[in-house]
Amino acid sequence: MLQVGLSLPRCPGAGAAAFPMAEPAAGEDAGTGREVLGSAPVTIVVTPEADTWDIDTSSCRGCGHFVDWDKMPEPPRPAQIPRDVLSRPPKELKRLAREGCWAGSHAGRARLYPRLIQRVSCRLVTPDALVYRDVAGRLFGKPSVSSHPLPEFLEGCPVPTYCLSPHGVTALKKILICVGALFPDITHSPLLPALAALLLHYSQDEAQCFESLSRLIASNAPHAAYIDQSFLAHQASCMTFGDLANKHCPAAHRLIAGAADSVLEVYSQWLSWLFPGLPFGYAVRVLDVFLLEGQKVLYRIALALLKQFRLSVGPAGLQGSDVKAELQAFARNIAEHVTVDKLLERAFGIRLFSRKEIWLLQMANRKALMERGITVVQRRPSFHLAVDMQNFSSSTVTAQEMRLVWSWIPERFSLFPPLLLFSTAEDGCSLQRFYTCCEGYEPTVLLIKTTEGEVCGAFLSSDWSERKKSGATSGFFGTGECFVFTVRPEAERYEWVLIKEPELAKAVPRSPSPAPESRLGCSRDSRSSSPNHLAVPSPQRRGRLSPFLAVRHFLLPSKTASMFMCGSRDGIVIGKGGSKSV
Repeated sequence: MLQVGLSLPRCPGAGAAAFPMAEPAAGEDAGTGREVLGSAPVTIVVTPEADTWDIDTSSCRGCGHFVDWDKMPEPPRPAQIPRDVLSRPPKELKRLAREGCWAGSHAGRARLYPRLIQRVSCRLVTPDALVYRDVAGRLFGKPSVSSHPLPEFLEGCPVPTYCLSPHGVTALKKILICVGALFPDITHSPLLPALAALLLHYSQDEAQCFESLSRLIASNAPHAAYIDQSFLAHQASCMTFGDLANKHCPAAHRLIAGAADSVLEVYSQWLSWLFPGLPFGYAVRVLDVFLLEGQKVLYRIALALLKQFRLSVGPAGLQGSDVKAELQAFARNIAEHVTVDKLLERAFGIRLFSRKEIWLLQMANRKALMERGITVVQRRPSFHLAVDMQNFSSSTVTAQEMRLVWSWIPERFSLFPPLLLFSTAEDGCSLQRFYTCCEGYEPTVLLIKTTEGEVCGAFLSSDWSERKKSGATSGFFGTGECFVFTVRPEAERYEWVLIKEPELAKAVPRSPSPAPESRLGCSRDSRSSSPNHLAVPSPQRRGRLSPFLAVRHFLLPSKTASMFMCGSRDGIVIGKGGSKSV
């Protein structure tokens, strides 16, 4: 039985340096070890022998006007921040942030955060601290009391307060209200309140926090967005995370697909695993790196969480469990499973697409959402349920098996319901009839059931009419997004090896296309012999991977090296030869 379905479309080096720090309030005891942020100058001596500009926490009491110190965790270790940290090259700065260089000092973060954010490229006209004071004065008056509701863009979004005091919570609300007044184009932003709350812990006053937040909102750095500001942008990032999870966390993805009604609905909450899901000590370490690397770091942390979650699940799996609640509980209790240092280490061990390539994938997912008419908040996430499982009927696969197959295809296509184009039960076994029924549609999903009851298939990225461009020869076409899979007796997906190992792309000039026979006999290198990968040429140099997996993005020896579809009057081939071709 054969079926085809469609998814439509720096600091001084020596001597004394005065930093703006708050003086202790009258009656306070010295030596509490708590750092204070404020405006009164306190002299801090930086010795020329030391290679750090450590802040003397014994003379810095109180750290933060907005913090409840009974909730605030103590720094894990003394701060060892190089005194020339701000003059370090970007890569070195990222390394220090990833290693938690300033995680041992609250005051160190308070000094670094505004300076790092000032380096963010943003729009010329961006509201600053002076604008905030003016607007806040008009909105709230001298008593700083307001009955203003929170902005509409926060509807349905959690507003975490972490370790803020009641005074800090009030300040947070004021900042968010002013953001709503000065950035009227923001319609939906789940990440924004968490960032505001975290930054407020290390801000001298509300105005500084607002200015830092404004620069992140108004960032115009190419392919390096910080904050999604609409439901469309947020949902596209959720779909992008789903694509990344599908490729980098196959075991966790399979687990979720087997237990959740909708994988997309689970992945739509990925950001909440981090904010407000993670404990404060973990969340602020993520913020350390986020300010330097942008949204890409959030994908990394969430993928590492997903991998760790899979390891925590027992042999019984998740049958009968609320997967979304399980993931949220896991994030809240992450300290029971892995330290923050180990979590970050694993996150940065994941080899992701480049920023530009992730941006391109987000734009593709955004376009798919717009084509589906999904541009504003949906009261019910019905668009996640592209396959109607209750009414699904097939003699080839069960509804549960179809749900797993549908979770494997790129997110931008899985939004759309499948349309049956061809079935041997209804259309016979003519290959020409198969071509006639499938031409004009892309992408398609091919399902094949053998006489022994085994089921396999393929996701085909291109229109079968592309075969005609080769004339009488059996030319290959398609893109590297194609993959083959098995459903029974075991469910497994076999994708192009360059998805997992992009360094296998050859760095040699492209030669003319080889004959079809040589393409079908393409050999495997020992590093690409994994049974879960399609065969590709042998490696010489690391390459870059595009989410669209087209040949133009690779240094390959042939323009056909990323083409996995072939069709003629005698039969069809999907793959590149070897044991994992259909």
